[in-house]
Parts: sequence; C-alpha cells; structure tokens
Amino acid sequence: MTSSSPTFRHYHSAHCETGVVSSILQHHGHDISEAMAFGLASGLSFAYIPIVKLNGLPLIAYRMPPKSIIKGVQKRLGFNMAFQKFSDAAKGMDTLDKHVEQGKLVGLQTSVYWLPYFPEDMRFHFNAHNLLVYGKDNEEYLVSDPVFEDVVRCDKPSLQKARFAKGALAPKGLMYYPTHIPKSLPVEREIPGAIRKNAKIMYAPLPMIGLKGIRYLSGKIRKLDKQLKTERKVKLYLGHIVRMQEEIGTGGAGFRFIYASFLQEAADRLNSAQLKESSEMMTEAGDQWRQFALNAVKMCKKRANLDLDSLADDLRLCADKEQAVWRELRKFKG
Repeated sequence: MTSSSPTFRHYHSAHCETGVVSSILQHHGHDISEAMAFGLASGLSFAYIPIVKLNGLPLIAYRMPPKSIIKGVQKRLGFNMAFQKFSDAAKGMDTLDKHVEQGKLVGLQTSVYWLPYFPEDMRFHFNAHNLLVYGKDNEEYLVSDPVFEDVVRCDKPSLQKARFAKGALAPKGLMYYPTHIPKSLPVEREIPGAIRKNAKIMYAPLPMIGLKGIRYLSGKIRKLDKQLKTERKVKLYLGHIVRMQEEIGTGGAGFRFIYASFLQEAADRLNSAQLKESSEMMTEAGDQWRQFALNAVKMCKKRANLDLDSLADDLRLCADKEQAVWRELRKFKG
C-alpha cells in the first residue's frame, strides 16, 4: 500500500528545523524561505550551558532551543500547529500512520543516530533532528529530510527508534502538523519586531548567554591549560567547541550566514539600506567564526602551535563583530 501527500516537493536546506518550517509553508502555497523562517523566529543566539553534557562536555548552542523556530514562526505569522508526544512508542507510530494515510505532511523530532539513511560516520546521539514524513510505501516511510539533497526512505523499526531515543533532548515521539494556515501571512509587518526580539536575546544580561556568553567562552578558553592540566584534554575541549560550531545542527558560523541571508531578504522586502548593510556585517561575523574554527583545528592537529590566548582573541572578535550588528538592529523600526 502506498500513500503520500499530494504534489509534495522536497527542499534541500542548511538546517533541519528551519527547513521543515519552510517546507511546510511552501507546501501550503507560501513563499517562506529557510532564512526567512529563521529570522522571523528570532532564532539566532549563543549559549554556553555546562549543566547539559554531550559526551561529557558542555553544550554550546548557537541558536534558540529545539522547537523554538517552529513555534516562533507560528506565533509571528498566525498559523496553527498541533504538537503531540507519546509515552507509548507503538501508539506514536500508529498515530503517525493515521495522519500519513490522510495525506498530511507530518514533522517529527528524531535522533540522528538511528536514521539508517545517514552515512555511518555522520551518525551520533543528537536527539533534536527534524524531518518530514510525506507518505508511506508498505512498511517504508517516505521522508523529506531537509539536510539531504533528495527524498529518502526509512523503515518502521528504525524510525521508531529515532523517535523514541533516550538521553538529552529526548524527542518522546514528538510529531507536529499544521491545522490551519491562512491564505495570506503578515511577513513584512512582522520582520521589524522579530529583528528587535533577536537583538534582545543577544543582549541578554545573563553571563553565559548571547554576546556575554561568547566573551565568557573566550575567557574560559584562555584558562583551559590551567583547568584541564594536560594538552590532550585541552585539545579534546577545543575539538568539542569546533564540532558544536561546525558540525552539529548547522553550527555557529552557519547560523550567522542564514541570518545574514534573512537580513538580505528582509532588506529587499522592506527596501532597507540599513538591513542590507547589516546583512554584510553579519556575513563578516560568520567569516570570523569560521576563522576561529580553522585556527582551533590547526592547533588540535598540530599544524600550528597551541596558543590559547590567540584563540580567545579570535572568539572575542566574533563577539565584537556581532555586537556591531546588533547595536544597530536593536533600534530597527522598519
């Protein structure tokens, strides 16, 4: 038996959650890009969270928490989404099947580790990966995973494991789908407020969040040799920072580039020279994040001498470049 959402079109994206939101809205006739979804959700951030561990090392986040982009765009644009979690895996899969049989496009939160279409060297225990199920062919689900160039398939046991994986950010079978999307969406009207809200996030008064958080991590890097004692542990820590930045969920530089694209698109929609200039400045900030990562990797792989002060300075420059952008954006009126 084959069932699928009619006339579904797959979109390849840089990031899973923004890609899912964009695909859902595109499917329902609204030209909302991945970058616009990210910007409207005020999705850019930075957070150093030592109480949450990944492989024994602190979580470093470069965007707002999982589901915040989906819910943020929903709130801004005024459409309705239904969200469901399940304590029973079999019931969660049965409910998914019922919605797919009805031709619905269904979003899922999953663990990358259990998705068989990911190459083995790319699988790791990350429980906040979003994808879309747009149909089913016998016991295989037809999957639109935004980070893949084309649609893929996933067998039922693997998808169940991915939906009900344990650990940090456990998905608990989360599924979501739109229940009402208006014929017109107030995109232009909502852009200025979304930008100011994001600036407020980056200017958060907490020491480990936003611009202060970037500078906090810079200071921590400067003292790593004293805290971790051995060069091996220092390099593991630096490698973890780079992995969180460049490989997991698009990462620090990637999200800066997505936000720069949002600012460029917003500039075109609102005919704003200020947003165009801010877009260029945010791109420069993303370039600086990439430079920081490159320098850290060279030191980890012994292609350059380990110099924690230099890396700390690189990261502080990331904060400086971003602050130059947010200083102007926090006052943007449209």
